[in-house]
Amino acid sequence: MPEAQHYVRPSWDDYFMEIARTAAKRATCDRGRSGAVLVKNNRILSTGYVGSPSGMKHCDEIGHLMKTAYDDKGGTHQHCVRTTHAEMNAMIQAARHGIAIEGATLYCKMEPCLDCAKAIINAGITRVVCEKKYHGAHLTRDFFAEAGVKLEVLNDSLEEYPDQ
Repeated sequence: MPEAQHYVRPSWDDYFMEIARTAAKRATCDRGRSGAVLVKNNRILSTGYVGSPSGMKHCDEIGHLMKTAYDDKGGTHQHCVRTTHAEMNAMIQAARHGIAIEGATLYCKMEPCLDCAKAIINAGITRVVCEKKYHGAHLTRDFFAEAGVKLEVLNDSLEEYPDQ
């Protein structure tokens, strides 16, 4: 008879990151297909995924609305501006339903962009756990460090997607 395998229960971070991955499956833009989960005291407060504002057409339906973004080193990147990022959508959903997120932890697919980082700081979120790095996150890292937001990246690889 084969020896029974011992079940290993996932850590809280693994559990909530898996939920963020599931939320990402609802994303409507193939550039990143990101999801986010806001958690406090190991309880889910809100989720979000990347997508167009409510009632508007999605990238998956009509294509991307691309803009050239410039980084501080003179490089350029293509950025889709049709959508709202998963992190922002999770915060907006909490606000719409009157859920306080101060002191929460945010789980997301990749490090937040600078705009999301500033909103995260202003919302009082104290910890951000990401699956991967984001190519434009060096200022995010600086802002989080200065504001005292703890940033943890679980996988040292860079998130890659089409037309980055």
